[in-house]
Amino acid sequence: MNTTAQQNESIDILSKKGTCIEFFSAYQDFDLDRMLSLCTADGFVAFEPLGDGGKGKIHELGKGIWAALMDAFPNLDNTVKSQTYNASDNSVTCLVTIFGKQEKAFAEIPSKGNEFDSDHIFIFRFNEQGKITNLSVNWNHEAFVKQLMGS
Repeated sequence: MNTTAQQNESIDILSKKGTCIEFFSAYQDFDLDRMLSLCTADGFVAFEPLGDGGKGKIHELGKGIWAALMDAFPNLDNTVKSQTYNASDNSVTCLVTIFGKQEKAFAEIPSKGNEFDSDHIFIFRFNEQGKITNLSVNWNHEAFVKQLMGS
């Protein structure tokens, strides 16, 4: 028999996973405001393959990178393949395939009209109110660039 604490923890985990799904739904809808509304105002993002230049505030750096992606890839889409809750650091890890066709230059990569299809790992961390406070994003950047450059 589940205790009330166990039931509350299960609801909390489902809520966090739901927030992640809402984030990716907003991403599919190109709704930056909705994406950002799920994050704290001082939330931090790290686009890991970009090194120090890929680290900053979600509402600044994250917003800028996602807006540029949405502009350069007008059919940008994603599929959430899995979600895993990690109790040790109160995080949800999502394996997500992101794909689209490049129509404009992106991050100094000229458009050749090529498509990309890339698995990404998103690690979301939350505050007690269920807002995203920290987001880490990782992918094979070299393979991403090769797909866009056609080599």
